[in-house]
Amino acid sequence: MDVIIVDDEAAGRRTLREYCEAEDDLRVVGEFADGTAALAAIRTQPPQLLFLDIQMDPLNGIDLARALDPKELPSLVFVTAYDTYALEAFEVSAVDYLLKPFDQERFRKTLARVRPRHLNSSVDERQTLLAGLLAQLERGARTQAEERPRLLAEFAGHWHVLDASQVEMIEADRNYVVIRVGKDNYHARSTLLQAEAALRSQPMLRISRSCLVNLNYVREVNRTLRGDFILVLAGGATVTSSEGFRAKVKEYLTTLRISS
Repeated sequence: MDVIIVDDEAAGRRTLREYCEAEDDLRVVGEFADGTAALAAIRTQPPQLLFLDIQMDPLNGIDLARALDPKELPSLVFVTAYDTYALEAFEVSAVDYLLKPFDQERFRKTLARVRPRHLNSSVDERQTLLAGLLAQLERGARTQAEERPRLLAEFAGHWHVLDASQVEMIEADRNYVVIRVGKDNYHARSTLLQAEAALRSQPMLRISRSCLVNLNYVREVNRTLRGDFILVLAGGATVTSSEGFRAKVKEYLTTLRISS
């Protein structure tokens, strides 16, 4: 089977390539670090098997999968670090996935399911599987938001589940975000847009291209000589708005004024 690997992490692509090269019936015909370039290549030369990382920016793996030509849909294996509700969606929809980090044994178990499915399933059947997965993911995300939004993040070598209401601030850091809770900084592999969507239950205000602030935790406001706003949060963090987002902060502060 011709294989294309899509993962924005070089280490992830290297692991998948090495595992594929160890299999006699797999031939890697392309590797891509972003979804946009990958989609163009897939449309030009559709593979039989696609390893697709979910968390990429600006075009993530789910949106890339939606954009694939239904008439030439390959067998899909999603590579994911998603939480429980998403993994359940993959299992219910019978779509294969690899949960990072994975080893060669886990990779081969996935191939053992993919090979017969690819040989014996039609494009229509693969479309049905993908449609089922997307529907499950959307239902899971909607249910999670309605019940109790939570985030999975790493701190001091351990994973923690954070309530969205605990988050004071989020800052972008390349392929990760830094989540501020009190005086602690947690890390999660995500984009700022994804984090903003996960925190839609909170009054989050973007004060710069790389920073979101939970307005429930703003305790003090000052100004710089240029007129930018300096926000002091409950946990002690201090952040400054950028010029392009100055008006949004000012608009928010206007709503807090008491008029006579």
